[in-house]
Amino acid sequence: MHVSVNQLASSVDHLRKKFNGAASRKSRSETGQFLTPASIAQFMASMFSRKVKQVRILDPGAGAGALFAACVAELCNQKERPQSIKVIAYEIDDSLVSCLMKTMDLCCHMCREAGVLFDGNVLHKDFIQAALEQTEYRLLALEHQTFTHAILNPPYKKINGQSRTRKLLDEAGMGTSNLYTAFVWLAAQMLEPNGELVAITPRSFCNGPYFRRFRKVLLGLMSLRHIHVFESRKKVFSDDAVLQENVIFHAVRNRPRPEKVTISSTRGTDFNCIKTKAVPYEHVVLHDDPDMFIHLVQDENDDYVMECMDSFNSSLEQLGLEVSTGRVVDFRSRDFLRRKPSDNTVPLIYPCHLRNGFVEWPKLDGKKPNAIVSCSETNDLLVDSGYYVLTKRFTAKEERRRIVATVFDPQRYNAPLVGFENHLNYFHAKGKGMSEILAKGLALFLNSTLFDAYFRLFSGHTQVNATDLRKMRYPLRENLLQLGGYVQKQMPNQEIVDKIMEEEFDFDEQ
Repeated sequence: MHVSVNQLASSVDHLRKKFNGAASRKSRSETGQFLTPASIAQFMASMFSRKVKQVRILDPGAGAGALFAACVAELCNQKERPQSIKVIAYEIDDSLVSCLMKTMDLCCHMCREAGVLFDGNVLHKDFIQAALEQTEYRLLALEHQTFTHAILNPPYKKINGQSRTRKLLDEAGMGTSNLYTAFVWLAAQMLEPNGELVAITPRSFCNGPYFRRFRKVLLGLMSLRHIHVFESRKKVFSDDAVLQENVIFHAVRNRPRPEKVTISSTRGTDFNCIKTKAVPYEHVVLHDDPDMFIHLVQDENDDYVMECMDSFNSSLEQLGLEVSTGRVVDFRSRDFLRRKPSDNTVPLIYPCHLRNGFVEWPKLDGKKPNAIVSCSETNDLLVDSGYYVLTKRFTAKEERRRIVATVFDPQRYNAPLVGFENHLNYFHAKGKGMSEILAKGLALFLNSTLFDAYFRLFSGHTQVNATDLRKMRYPLRENLLQLGGYVQKQMPNQEIVDKIMEEEFDFDEQ
């Protein structure tokens, strides 16, 4: 039986679609099982670069086998083919084991025709438990347990804190809250020196506090070579209606960092229309960043943004400022919330009150409360009235701006205290308000297109965490005070804000 590359891809993709048709979208979502379309599998397989005579491929959570099949096809169609290919594919889902066996048979036929020895094993086991047991929790893999290639589309699902899986990971010193990071972590540990890993995962691991430990281990063990970004969230796993923003990354198990990292992007899964750029490694992972955030610099404009932001060297701490999440969680404080202000209440600020750069309160025709009772039970939820800068914690992916900053001006409201609802972040000076001109200058800076573009380089999700805002670079205090002089009763429009930034910081001269 002759098996061409297209036939192999088509056959495996048919198995994927058959599984998707038999399993409900809800059940796939519950298990985090989103099978890889053929075009993505082929692109991922093409990212491997190392020439190896005896290839050993690991595919944890193999699904229908699209990834290892694409890898086998890629290797068999190279001029310099390997002498042998061994595949170890893990899959816990009973309904997919028969699909995997069929895919293994197809790979075996292709290798036979190409004159390549093939050995394929389907392991009907939980990859995490099996990998930890094989390495006796020390991740010191024996020779037959190491791999030259790891290719994976791991499950996108949180790990139950009380589960056996979580306990095993904790015992192994790999405490992580998501299956996909656990899969990548283990797969990377099971590679031989100079072994390669290609994975498609949510972009969420690139920044934020939850994945800090994972990033530090991954980037300490592996060197990034290529990151691919999908410009549309909806087209990657369109059959499954997955709305996470996904990336594909290629990394090699060795310490020396390359000078450049390839950053590529496509609108969807048509890899014939791909945009590619080589970016300095230090622009992707900043050398002085202890949290190792990963910035996805895709074009010349992103380079410009990075260069401009490099001129800002202040941290919030150096400015004497902090940023926190609003303390009022409305469903927990329901008994103290009021639609209309009264003598025993103080202002309660929601995102709906943020408008034109300043808080507009109250909003009596809206759906949200406008006030909170000031009493002993709510005392810890309130802050002294003063000048604060507020940002929304959540924005829609399609919104023009991710960061929208607003000044809370205490002179507009006769109240000694104020409450900020939990969907807001607020900048403050050690729990108190800051000076009027500093608040206005900080808000103008946060509202600049430059700041918004920089934030988007490392944040693929629509949530704006206080932790992310703490990580950002800020101008010197005197520069912020200078910016504050441009803000009067309302925030200038976007064009003027950006013009002020350019004139104050001479970006064109950089």
